[in-house]
Amino acid sequence: MADANFWKDQKAAQRVLQRRKRIEGDLGLLKRLRSQEDDARVLVDWLRAGEDVAADLPPALDALGSTVEKAELQKMLGGEHDRANAILTINSGAGGTDSQDWAEMLLRMYLRWSERRGFGCDVTDRQSGEEAGIKSATVIVQGEYAFGYLAAEAGVHRLVRISPFDSNARRQTSFASVFAWPEIDEAIQIDVQDKDLRVDTYRSSGAGGQHVNVTDSAVRITHLPSGIVVSCQNERSQIRNREVAMKILKVRLYELELGKRREKLDAVEASKKDIAFGSQIRSYVLHPYRMVKDHRTKHESGNPDRVLDGDLDEFIKATLVAKAKGTLAQAVEADE
Repeated sequence: MADANFWKDQKAAQRVLQRRKRIEGDLGLLKRLRSQEDDARVLVDWLRAGEDVAADLPPALDALGSTVEKAELQKMLGGEHDRANAILTINSGAGGTDSQDWAEMLLRMYLRWSERRGFGCDVTDRQSGEEAGIKSATVIVQGEYAFGYLAAEAGVHRLVRISPFDSNARRQTSFASVFAWPEIDEAIQIDVQDKDLRVDTYRSSGAGGQHVNVTDSAVRITHLPSGIVVSCQNERSQIRNREVAMKILKVRLYELELGKRREKLDAVEASKKDIAFGSQIRSYVLHPYRMVKDHRTKHESGNPDRVLDGDLDEFIKATLVAKAKGTLAQAVEADE
């Protein structure tokens, strides 16, 4: 950074600064661990020597335990892209309007979770349902370990409730899928030929008012060789929407190539099951009882309102711990 030419390449400089910040964070965590361990050891020695420090030891041990837990969680997020920003997609499944409404509830849940963690969010694409909710949405979540956390949420999510769209007030089961990709470093070159692309423009959809463009500024890009389709309608100009859509396309293509090289594509695709019965990773039951249960880890909560308001950390942690131990079960069909 002291080099006179350091700032000539702004993007390269920013990458160095981000790497420095990560290293400083890791070193700071290590220093806190050592300092808190030393403090706890001293208090134990004083207690054994008869000093009156009994009231000071529990807070010191609690602080050490909390830091150890954070370090353990960080160690679990040691994958190649776990520290990256995440590109999150949500798609409604079986269940019609109820599932589209459920997909929108999931979108709100992840936006609230991101807000709780201080992560930035950019909804780059949102396809509204005919009556309510959304058919799909794409969100770029910006923050340290965003992808590592959200990868634990990938799968089919199931909602059981009294349908607000049924005049007979019958119980309805709805499904929506969640998937996450890492936002790759811009330094990685992905060669995309113009001849391999079909670019379509259309008018943005939404709630109306100032949030909907009156020109065809939304962009949909189809990569013909792979069949991958991405779109963006959130930005004000067609040029900016195309830039964001191309960024997402390159991420998708990069993941595709990684899967081919490492023979992991089948495993990635296998996790994207049919959005219907028997494939859910988690159930959110609002009727006839109230509970959220993860079928892979058996972790559950009796307060679905809090979970749907973004309190997901315990579920994510349980998934990461089970994955680290090799005990993460496959999604199974839940009892009605």
